[in-house]
Amino acid sequence: MKILLPIALLFYYSASNAQNDSSSPLSISGYVEAYYSYDFGKPSNHQKPPFLYSYNRHNEVNINLAFLKANYTNKNIRANLAIGTGTYMNANLAAEPGVLKNIFEANVGVKLARKKDIWLDAGILPSHIGFESAIGKDCWTLTRSLLAENSPYYEAGARLSFTSENQQWYVSVLVLNGWQRIQRVDGNNTPAFGHQITYKPNDRITLNSSSFVGSDKPDTSRQWRIFHNFFGTFQLNHWADLTIGFDYGWEQQSKNSRQYNKWYSPVAILRTHLTEKDQLAARAEYYHDPAKVIVSINSNSGFRTSSYSVNYDHVFSKALLGRLEARIFRSGDLIFVSDNQLTDKLFSITGSLAFSF
Repeated sequence: MKILLPIALLFYYSASNAQNDSSSPLSISGYVEAYYSYDFGKPSNHQKPPFLYSYNRHNEVNINLAFLKANYTNKNIRANLAIGTGTYMNANLAAEPGVLKNIFEANVGVKLARKKDIWLDAGILPSHIGFESAIGKDCWTLTRSLLAENSPYYEAGARLSFTSENQQWYVSVLVLNGWQRIQRVDGNNTPAFGHQITYKPNDRITLNSSSFVGSDKPDTSRQWRIFHNFFGTFQLNHWADLTIGFDYGWEQQSKNSRQYNKWYSPVAILRTHLTEKDQLAARAEYYHDPAKVIVSINSNSGFRTSSYSVNYDHVFSKALLGRLEARIFRSGDLIFVSDNQLTDKLFSITGSLAFSF
């Protein structure tokens, strides 16, 4: 708290100066998303299953994510600092020490070429993996997909990126501290690596390939993890959009092993525009992790779960978005609890209000 208060005062002072000068390279933005979720399994500790990291509290009004962000951008320099709180921050940054638990984003970048869009950014960055972020209003569904919840939301490291002059290609390579890590795992001195290639042949199609290669364990027990995410978004017509995504991962069963544990997850989301202010979205997905590399669950056959959801959005204004979602999980094993009994199904309803400026 002693550290966060001066930062908040600095945000306030910077915001006042930025508002007084419309040409200022400094801009201030903010985001708050309140939610209520009811899990029909009725967990007594109000905690949803451990593979959910967003909107994960049952039967209580709470804040999933709230942050205040300062952005500085000029011709050759850019920087971001965002301080956050909420149940998303509590769940996803639980392993980070001290005040790092409240850092949503903190990075600085420099342009390396005068005539080309080539940048070097370093610090705490949004993840280069996947089509969903922690910011709910930017996603097609209220809750995050299983593949998003169980891959990095953020990363710490350095990123070298290039955007083509016609904006069709974006290419980046990254050196990272680990799999969703700000501070390295004790005993780990092996850098992780990543890439991202995004291709937009026109305004209706986006294709993306992202990867991670590294270890999230001490060097004495190093197990190489190789992970790839692919997604495509397609504007089918003026009232419907489609996103398809697929994650596939391998991790060594032990140090120097030639045997790998594997997991994968496909997802499809269809969004329809009913009116300028009303949208519907339907999602179908599956997550298969038999060796429990990513999802540690009490099951002899690992994590094998499908999910289906229906989502309704209403745009109250440019600043306020209201959402309602019904979602069901079905597993190949009895991994859920309902009324103190094991079951293979779980149903929940979630509503949220997201405000941004």
